[in-house]
Amino acid sequence: MKQGRYSWPVMGVLTASVLVPVFSALAGEARAENNLPARKTVPSAVRAAAGSEVVEVLSSDAGEGGGGLIRPQSAPQAASVVSQSYIAHQAPSASAFDLVALLPGANVASSDPLGFSPQTNISVRGLNGDAIGYVLEGMPLNDIAYYTGYPSQFADSENYKTITLAQGAAGLESPVLNAAGGLMTLRFRDPAQKAGGQADFSYGSYNTSREFIRADTGEIGKSGVRGFVSYSHGETDNWRGPGRDERQHVDFKLLKTWGAANRAALLGSWNQATDSYYPQPTLSQWHQDGIHGGNNLARHYDASNEAAGTDYWRLYRQPERTLYLGAPVSVQLAPGLTLHTTPYAQGAYGNAPGGSTLPVTGAWQGNQQVPGSLNLPDATDGVATVRGDYTQRSYRSGFTASLEWHTRHNTLVAGYWYDYSDDAQSQTYVPVAADGSAPDIWGGSRRASVKLADGSLLYGAHNHTITQVNALFVGDTLSFLHDRLQFSAGFKEVMFARTGTNSLPGGPYRVGMNTAVPLPRLAIKYQITPQHQVFFNTTTNFRTPAESALYTAYDPGSGDVLTRGTNNVKNEYSIAEELGYRYTGTRVTGSLTLFNYNFTNRQVETVVPVNGSFISSTINAGGQTSRGVDIEAGLRPWHHFSPYVSAEYLHATIDNDIASNGDLLPTRGKTAVRSPKVQAAVGLTYDDGHVFGVFSAKYMGRQYATFMNDERMPSYVTASMALGYRFSKIFFLNAPELRMNFINITNQHYLSGLASPTLNARTTTGRRGSSIAGEDPTYYIGGGFAALFTASGRF
Repeated sequence: MKQGRYSWPVMGVLTASVLVPVFSALAGEARAENNLPARKTVPSAVRAAAGSEVVEVLSSDAGEGGGGLIRPQSAPQAASVVSQSYIAHQAPSASAFDLVALLPGANVASSDPLGFSPQTNISVRGLNGDAIGYVLEGMPLNDIAYYTGYPSQFADSENYKTITLAQGAAGLESPVLNAAGGLMTLRFRDPAQKAGGQADFSYGSYNTSREFIRADTGEIGKSGVRGFVSYSHGETDNWRGPGRDERQHVDFKLLKTWGAANRAALLGSWNQATDSYYPQPTLSQWHQDGIHGGNNLARHYDASNEAAGTDYWRLYRQPERTLYLGAPVSVQLAPGLTLHTTPYAQGAYGNAPGGSTLPVTGAWQGNQQVPGSLNLPDATDGVATVRGDYTQRSYRSGFTASLEWHTRHNTLVAGYWYDYSDDAQSQTYVPVAADGSAPDIWGGSRRASVKLADGSLLYGAHNHTITQVNALFVGDTLSFLHDRLQFSAGFKEVMFARTGTNSLPGGPYRVGMNTAVPLPRLAIKYQITPQHQVFFNTTTNFRTPAESALYTAYDPGSGDVLTRGTNNVKNEYSIAEELGYRYTGTRVTGSLTLFNYNFTNRQVETVVPVNGSFISSTINAGGQTSRGVDIEAGLRPWHHFSPYVSAEYLHATIDNDIASNGDLLPTRGKTAVRSPKVQAAVGLTYDDGHVFGVFSAKYMGRQYATFMNDERMPSYVTASMALGYRFSKIFFLNAPELRMNFINITNQHYLSGLASPTLNARTTTGRRGSSIAGEDPTYYIGGGFAALFTASGRF
């Protein structure tokens, strides 16, 4: 691996010499002004030191800082926590991505202001959302084909207890494959001890309405089992262009605890949504039309327009259903010996449709021309507008199991993870009637879809993939100096097998890959004083390319290759180091983390249009080096005020030239895509128990959209706020409240993120002298101003 250009010891000295006095002074001023006693000792976190998971550690007098945006941490790795006290002040429709947007390194690209649209993305330290693991109480949530996360499917915000973003790496036990960019851990609230519930209603901009109700059973009989179940329904119009989103969601959790360390739960989420689509423009399209004109879909169907009616908004309605089930269990088998296991099962079905055209005669399936003619009744000049239905049906099951043995100065953990997934994807076509209607938005209907002369369906894609993961891991932590000094080491061996079939003629019928990757890790933590802590860790990560890299896709109108599949895929591999300092005082909590990454075969997500549908794919960007610093600090409530600040500086460079069209693009030394040099956030919360308010602002620096750095996305600043009043009690309602949330209060019109990077936007001369044509990147347009009123209460 490429060596660093500066040494970690020097950086560590600078960290201690600069930040220790700063945080100490801030805390000293707060203690002196409020006559507060010195903070008590923070207890050690045994499992966190083993590197198995992020553990939040609070002393008896420690509380949440920054309005719920920061908590004291003990794990020897960077991690930031958003708690329920912060979540409860945000718009209830906000997704998990929206809720972590102020944390250091988090760059959230959204398409609507209220969190309904699935067209959202997150990057952390310049690493895209498909490089982040998403785990709900021990079960993985990433898409099994593309590794992405869809936060609108995860849970309702009212049911989150915490959302933890570990920016550097996933824990040793985490059931994820792709987490070079870190891990997002979601935790449900526990069911209440007594029967009751919560209900809220929201109404706001763009005809948005949302209803939520949750019922807690309390203890059921004398079984020790308690549970909750919730249901929500929400609808909203597109904030730009035509379209409307609708979402229904159910969360539930059953829990039984016994003894001091035994816990068993059954939990799950069900989601059904029909979403509209926001076009993602190029930079020139953005400059020309902004949020208007051609950057929106057409409100009315017109087969005679320039797009032949393929831009009609109803052809892009995206329905999906998902179900997540998990059963995390922790049982103390003997003093110091604990079993942790989480079996899980998941199912998902969705359609990503898009407008396209087909010729009545001369169509292609794969690389073979279709004989005869297609039955397309509303064709004009031999060409008909159709809706291309790109459906994905997936099933997934697996489990994690580990044994943890804790003695006085040693903690040993060993375990196993198994995951099996079955994923089927296909693209069929439905004729569009003269009024723009097309039946069955769920797609895949044999009755409604275009057929060949022999009665079989015309496919633009048709593949089936089985993936299996076997992973063994072991970790050990040694504690010295009364647990002030901890050394941790871990090792994980991941065995990954993927086999598939491609039923389209032309490409190979059977495809697949097998790989086994060793993943060692090391961590050290030293508690200098009860307030000051330093840590260092080094971890390794890998990921395979997206499933789509295996399969060749063709244009059914011409037979041209759209994407070329290969069995010769290369794994991304990375080595990451973090050196961090934390201060946890009576009033102030803060941290600073220096990080360094070295990548080989860096996988960068892009979007490929396949016959009207937009499908994720990856670009092999070769080597990359990323270095930077994260900082965050928050004040616990002081005269009811809780400020919070975070910032990141990032320097990410491409280490080699990239092959393109038989030549090499001169990309060595260029800045990596999706890697803003500077980003910063501030938050200020006021809450006196009745009146409360929150203000937040985020600055995101400019970021390159191409590997050649010949096009970049501008920087932007957005701000949001909330105001509300919490009553003591009204009739049978406990602490009912009224709240107004204002998102993007200055109504900024801005590009919120990079949707599809390209190698170069302008024609470029390669290293060998050939001319390499450019291709325009596309972008997310951030949501405009929105206001949402919410009335809620507990009973």
